[in-house]
Amino acid sequence: MPRAVAVNVAANTNEPGFRGPVFPDGSFAYVPIPESAETLPREGFPVDEPVPTYADLDLPFSLPESLRGTPVHMDPEFPGVHGRTAATYGDPYPIKAGPIAALEPGDWLLFYATLTLRPANWGGPVGEGRSATPDPAAVDDDLAPEWGAYLFAGMRIERVVDTADRDASDRDAAATLTPTNAHLKRDPFDARVVAAGDPHASGLFDRVVPLSVAEAGVEANRLVTDLSSDSGKGPWWRRPMRFDEAATATLLDRLPSRLRR
Repeated sequence: MPRAVAVNVAANTNEPGFRGPVFPDGSFAYVPIPESAETLPREGFPVDEPVPTYADLDLPFSLPESLRGTPVHMDPEFPGVHGRTAATYGDPYPIKAGPIAALEPGDWLLFYATLTLRPANWGGPVGEGRSATPDPAAVDDDLAPEWGAYLFAGMRIERVVDTADRDASDRDAAATLTPTNAHLKRDPFDARVVAAGDPHASGLFDRVVPLSVAEAGVEANRLVTDLSSDSGKGPWWRRPMRFDEAATATLLDRLPSRLRR
């Protein structure tokens, strides 16, 4: 039976300065963070492709002109999402890399983000309705007011490579397994772990799975406090969470059936 690890990713109030939106029906938009590291010349990438910018993303809202040319750290990546073709993830931080490195084929790497509740017609950081709030009567009753933490994507593991030494042999192993991953464009290569997912069982959810209670984004619900390794105390929405086999079985019931088949 599979296990799972959930890690926090995607846009936040520090990078690029706003959270991605969750809409009243639980749909959402995946907004990656900016690329904050130096990158190799394009000829040094394992595959011949540019570092994408915010202008390249398929988003349902407008972005400030000043942000559109900013390179993005497209990690995680999923087939068919923002023009990507593979399911990969890399991480440079030991607190997340350790639990991920322990995953085995068939286990799940789940992704959550803090998202801000926005009206269905939200125009984005610029545009009509940028500061509007939804009619509470139109909001699904499991969504937190203002902001909350939500699972939004998953990756069924095909293989994980521990690259904690971050040397040439680790980079070569990562380039063989996940040649399109954003960390292989960085100079120097900095991932302590890279993961490749089954492209047919990895991707965005159709609807978020709340980790916050409906009353307040800052308070964790039972998926965190009862099922995960995390206490739900303090800034729990920034920490990795481990789920054992029984807890993962409960989580998998919440995933879209197209990812579980």
